[in-house]
Amino acid sequence: MMFKGVDFWPHASLFPIIGLRRYFIIASALAILSSIVLVATQGLNFGIDFKGGSLIEVQAKSGSVDIPGLRTKLGGLGLGDVQIQSLGASGNEALIRVEQQPGGEKAQEAAATKVRAALGADLNIRRIEVVGPSVSAELKQAGMIAVSAAIIGILLYIWFRFEWQFAVAAIIALTHDVLITVGVFSLLQLEFDLSIVAALLTLAGYSINDTVVVFDRIRENLRRFKRMPLEELLNRSINETLSRTVVTSGTTFVAVLALYVFGTEVIRGFAFTMLFGIIVGTFSSIFVASPLLLWWGVKRDWSTPSADSPKAKEQV
Repeated sequence: MMFKGVDFWPHASLFPIIGLRRYFIIASALAILSSIVLVATQGLNFGIDFKGGSLIEVQAKSGSVDIPGLRTKLGGLGLGDVQIQSLGASGNEALIRVEQQPGGEKAQEAAATKVRAALGADLNIRRIEVVGPSVSAELKQAGMIAVSAAIIGILLYIWFRFEWQFAVAAIIALTHDVLITVGVFSLLQLEFDLSIVAALLTLAGYSINDTVVVFDRIRENLRRFKRMPLEELLNRSINETLSRTVVTSGTTFVAVLALYVFGTEVIRGFAFTMLFGIIVGTFSSIFVASPLLLWWGVKRDWSTPSADSPKAKEQV
């Protein structure tokens, strides 16, 4: 006896996604413009990786961490801006950030040594990260190169696999995802460090995978329906892959949400980036990438035999 899974998706429906394309494109353009303005005016709250400094994670041996007492104790060391953040719901962990010290990496290491000595015996030091100014500048440059190289590589891959129209549409959608996600970090002034760059690269791969699935269906339908109007064909292709896109994104979102809720502070920034990126990436795959193909057209005869061939005469 065979049991069939429960399917609540309305597969017979055709949502007018292409017909509403102007509204989606305008909304995306406004979101991208807002992100650029935010980054240009507010900037990003770069973490220790990109601006240098020291990061020390501590845990109380018993009870909770005395945050006000730590601020008073560390504020008298003459190290400049010292930020202390409580971690976890129990309050027995804290994260200490010390600004970049003048004098290079040796001065930064000396500052971390001062903090360790001032913490006392009531706190266990779980993690120490010291990043000098030269290393932070190199990391910032490497992060920009990594994201740019990923976008260029995806452009070449889509161009090789499909046509240039598909490649440009995919890159616009991918840039849309990255810019809006970075804009949210600027708006909320969340810490932007190397783990966020890793999340953006992961997001780029996830988003382009969704887009390629839709593009594959468009290519198949271009072969099947040679006389169907392009707007109808694109709308049909998006709707045929809609259940796969939404269900895949939904299950991935739930898995990453578990990381965000139950994970430690170290992974929370990565998880938040992925959570927001899944939403905006799914939106761009459905409402941005494919509708763009209608504006500059696609090569309708790229899979059609030549007019003189016997197969072509049979199709006429």
